[in-house]
Amino acid sequence: MKIGRFTFSGVSIVLLVFQLLVVSSVAGKYLWQRWRCPSVWTRAAAIDPELPMRGRYLALQLTVDGCQSTLPSARFATFPRDVTGAIKPGPYVLRPQPVEFRASLRVQNNQLVALRVEGQEDPALGEDVSAAPGAPCDQMQLSDPVDFFIADTAKSPLPLQPSQELWIEVTVPPSGPPRPLALALKDNGAWKPLAFQ
Repeated sequence: MKIGRFTFSGVSIVLLVFQLLVVSSVAGKYLWQRWRCPSVWTRAAAIDPELPMRGRYLALQLTVDGCQSTLPSARFATFPRDVTGAIKPGPYVLRPQPVEFRASLRVQNNQLVALRVEGQEDPALGEDVSAAPGAPCDQMQLSDPVDFFIADTAKSPLPLQPSQELWIEVTVPPSGPPRPLALALKDNGAWKPLAFQ
């Protein structure tokens, strides 16, 4: 086949079709997951807003609720108590050592929930969840960040003001990390979706 001054051989056409099929299958998978898998809003923290590689993006560490995860021997947990020493309702607080575990992610009651994977040796199963010493169990974090790409001309929401929180909507597939959909700012209780045109 000849187009202008360029000639395409049969091998070139086969390679082009193969590459289009690969890209289309990945795009189709993500569209299917976006349509069929649950999505949820969760709080996020930016950890490196603009690295030069692969364009401009926000690297976001997502907050997960790990209260339903059984930590080994419960030795990492301490429960809030009232003045009489009785346990108060509410999320437990981690003792003064960091916690890390593998977990599968689910959406429950409009929250991103991490359920500890018990007895799995396969590192491909689940996501790494960590928590800082003294953190409430409903404020654990995914160890691996999620990248949210923004246009070069878009105004970055960073740095945040003291009254602001960054939130991200993600799709939660059956396996693998969450897929980012949208960002919003929560400022003194007011919700403001962010558009990056």
